[in-house]
Amino acid sequence: MIVVDKLCYRSGLRYVNAGEKFAFSMITLLFCVISRSLVIAGIVFAVNAYLTVKKGHIAAKQYIKLLAVPFTFLILSTLAIIVNISKVPLDAYAIPVGSFFITGSFQSLLFGIQLIATAMASVTCLYFLSLNTTMTDILGVLTKLHCPEILTELMLLIYRFIFVLMDTASAIMVSQKSRLGNRDFRTSVNSFGKMAAGLLLRAFKRSNALYDAMESRCYDGKIRVLEENHPARKKEIAAIAVFELILLVLTIWRSFL
Repeated sequence: MIVVDKLCYRSGLRYVNAGEKFAFSMITLLFCVISRSLVIAGIVFAVNAYLTVKKGHIAAKQYIKLLAVPFTFLILSTLAIIVNISKVPLDAYAIPVGSFFITGSFQSLLFGIQLIATAMASVTCLYFLSLNTTMTDILGVLTKLHCPEILTELMLLIYRFIFVLMDTASAIMVSQKSRLGNRDFRTSVNSFGKMAAGLLLRAFKRSNALYDAMESRCYDGKIRVLEENHPARKKEIAAIAVFELILLVLTIWRSFL
């Protein structure tokens, strides 16, 4: 199992109604994207981190490691906004390099920080959902929202094959290492290419075997999965409504500034 899946099944919020968690994540994400406010981003980040770490019992170190991946990507992607190379120094900072300056303006710096904050807050919304809700529960919510069946079935099959391919790739890599397939760079590249080719062929074989197994069990075009029923609680619904109302007020207030 991948790390996110393991944490999901161990979460203290796993048995909370999936519809509540889905609505909370999506509506909060919508407010983050629409408002693009540092205040709202900070509130959303803090609330989601608290719910995931304290209520979901996800280790803080593990949560920080998961956040480090998108944060690193955002830092690298926003360098083009924050950092400029120009012959004229701008107002925020200016580092002379020969006849040029590595410089930036306060406006671009603020925009970069705002972009990073909004994106990280949005990521915490998705992490809250994925770290506390199983894939079958998410698909169940999408089905109730009348999402096209072909999409939900493809999501389920792709999700299933992630683990199948990871397990197959791991077995191939262990076999290659036991035969000194990674003793130098050239051999490692060759081994990786052979592993990828073998993985592709095995993926086709596994998919055919899966379809044959489904056909033998009277597959009629629909994949049916047993769902656990966790009723929604009035206190939780009220708390979500109050929180989203606060975000709505802040978003409207910011629009009039």
